[in-house]
Amino acid sequence: MKHSATVAILCLALADVAHAAPTMPPQLPPNGLDEYRAYIEAPDHRAFAIAPGGAWGWTSAERSAQVAEENALAICQGQTDQHCVSYAVDGNVTFDAATWSKLWRPYPTTAQASRAATGNGRGQRMFDLAFKDADGKARQLSSLRGKVVVLHFWGAWCPPCRREMPDLQKVTEAMAARKDIAFVILQAREKFEVSTQWAAKQGIALPLADSGSKGDDDTMFHVAGGREVKDREIANRFPTTYVLDRHGVVVFAHVGPVHDWPQYEAFLRDLADSAKR
Repeated sequence: MKHSATVAILCLALADVAHAAPTMPPQLPPNGLDEYRAYIEAPDHRAFAIAPGGAWGWTSAERSAQVAEENALAICQGQTDQHCVSYAVDGNVTFDAATWSKLWRPYPTTAQASRAATGNGRGQRMFDLAFKDADGKARQLSSLRGKVVVLHFWGAWCPPCRREMPDLQKVTEAMAARKDIAFVILQAREKFEVSTQWAAKQGIALPLADSGSKGDDDTMFHVAGGREVKDREIANRFPTTYVLDRHGVVVFAHVGPVHDWPQYEAFLRDLADSAKR
């Protein structure tokens, strides 16, 4: 009887494992995760590919697993200029988590950065925005050269921005000891007082910076030297996030809320550590 009971318990445990939620690909937005669930239920031969920053591609019912993998990678690569890798083929997860944070490489060299045009595209040098930091000190992005900068645009008037803030706070707390990683979180189309009052009421403790916005009719950001640039030239919609390397060059750009901010911690560390290599 004891043996039979043990076998029964073991069978139940195995059944629970079989029906457990599958491991999900990193950095995918909610619709990407839905697509992965659809992939799981699709017929063989099937494959799912991903890229850093949230791009994906998949296919099923191919003539072989190899063809499925090749096609999934091609579909993914058509969505991004980041390097796509295989995540799963048929019933097997092929993802190499150890190399994931390094797929953002190669980062711009000093020579490449010196030739970078000004703009907000990957490989371009971000506009030298002027702002006041969380301590009220007048700063500009170029004063942060030598550091990795997470440049984030938001507004308390923006529901997706509000939902994202607690998750973003987790990353700032995790990176607090890193003096080579800085966060510049700038409000758009609202006064700084409105942003900080909302954050205080919600218990949000982020190093909010002041873009200098005068209110909801102010559609400009300030650039060092007294110039201005239209906010939509930098952030087509809100929230928008950029990660800049130590030269101020855009390595990652994302429009809309970032899904699961803590998944980007390893990338930020790798980018910052690359300056030491």
